[in-house]
Amino acid sequence: MPARYYVLDVFTDTALEGNPLAAVVDSEGLSDAAMQKIAAEFNLSETIFLEPAKEAGNRARIRIFTRTLELPFAGHPTVGAAALIAFLDGAGSEEAHFSLEETVGTLPCRAQMLSELSAAATFGLPRLPEVEPAHGSREALAAALSLEASDIGFGEHAPLEMSAGTPFTAVPLADMATLARAAPRPDVWVEAFGDGSHAAAFLYTARGEGSDAAYRSRVFAPNQGIREDPATGSAAAAFIGAMAHFEKPEDGSHRRVVEQGFEMGRPSRLVAEFTTKGGQVTQASIGGDVAIVARGELLL
Repeated sequence: MPARYYVLDVFTDTALEGNPLAAVVDSEGLSDAAMQKIAAEFNLSETIFLEPAKEAGNRARIRIFTRTLELPFAGHPTVGAAALIAFLDGAGSEEAHFSLEETVGTLPCRAQMLSELSAAATFGLPRLPEVEPAHGSREALAAALSLEASDIGFGEHAPLEMSAGTPFTAVPLADMATLARAAPRPDVWVEAFGDGSHAAAFLYTARGEGSDAAYRSRVFAPNQGIREDPATGSAAAAFIGAMAHFEKPEDGSHRRVVEQGFEMGRPSRLVAEFTTKGGQVTQASIGGDVAIVARGELLL
């Protein structure tokens, strides 16, 4: 039986914006090797495969593949998977709650249809974010981003390393104009960001184009084969830790919209929701809208 697939644009309700994702929904007969080859064939940053859940009460198991390897967790595939399940289940405008199994663990999700071909979805973080000071100097970070050291930082915000399961080096920039002219320099990248866990850069500045945008961001990972990513859910998840660290919000619930992908012509809006107590993040989630743009069959 041919396997059905869908193509989604994640973190947007508009087709051909956001971060594209391929999703194969009849994948229980596919081997790991076949999944990897199919992901390479789609040639998107990630492809997901939906399988029956292993544990009773969970909605599905999700496998996440890049062009070259399987990931234990990633943000935009999880949001896309939750939205697609709402579509497949005919959830309608009523919010559906369910759990998805990933290699990293079981994630609580909620999703609802916004229109016939768009949905909103949110997942609870598998790990709460952690932060520590960045290892690279401002001069080295600036050089690797084609900027000056004076371009780095605003207010209380300074470079740091952050992770909620996937690590990044966060680099605050003075304003949106500085963010727009940043460009990765692979020749000096390792000197600034290293070649290990935190080698992906999350650049950000305050505000954005949307009236509710708290931050505008860009993500570069040239030593991972990604010059720029249009929307990075795992980075937004990690950034919750940085927001709590620098903003020092009062105890309670908070919501922040983070824009990404605008400089690439793929506008994306990532919604971070988190709760703080005593200066610490106690609960967090990432969500956004999803547009369904294509569907078909794999004739394998």
